[in-house]
Amino acid sequence: SMAVDHVSLYQLTIESGTAFGDRYAAGKLRGLPDDDLGADMYLVTQEVTAKHGMPAYEVSNHARDGAASLHNLIYWRYGDYAGIGPGAHGRLTIDGAKWATESERNPGKWLQLAKSGSGEVMSEKLTNLDMATEFLLMGMRLTEGVDPQRFRTISGKDLNNEKLGQLEQLGMIEIDKTVKATDKGRAVLNAVISELLPE
Repeated sequence: SMAVDHVSLYQLTIESGTAFGDRYAAGKLRGLPDDDLGADMYLVTQEVTAKHGMPAYEVSNHARDGAASLHNLIYWRYGDYAGIGPGAHGRLTIDGAKWATESERNPGKWLQLAKSGSGEVMSEKLTNLDMATEFLLMGMRLTEGVDPQRFRTISGKDLNNEKLGQLEQLGMIEIDKTVKATDKGRAVLNAVISELLPE
């Protein structure tokens, strides 16, 4: 009831190599939900936000009609974006090739690099496999799903029909003009995506 028209709700992810991950590995974080409880909590979240007129349009983002984040939709629809600033990542199409860019993480070092022309420390041309993987990782987060024709254009291959059939039979995805995760599939989206990833 406090949200105006958009809310982002992310579940806690424990990453190794972080202070939080170190505490978890040392047994200092007790009582965190297991995967089953986390999935149950996710499903309840979907029900509550939808009931209040803010259904999910992306796994962790909910909005009233017309209030979806246009900025973030660029990422999830695998569009181009420039990464500017310390630690920023970008994806840019230049002369028909998609490039991944990454900037220096340390603000002071980034500033020195930027003064001499660019704060980037990495610029890498992505392969078709890289792009197809990123397209699925980002696009399957959206309730609208991914366009299989665009996947073919990016990767040079079709999505695996056998795996699509299995996931559809399990009730994890729906296939019409797009391939999209069902409510059940979004609760275990990483597993769904891993089945669809090109080999």
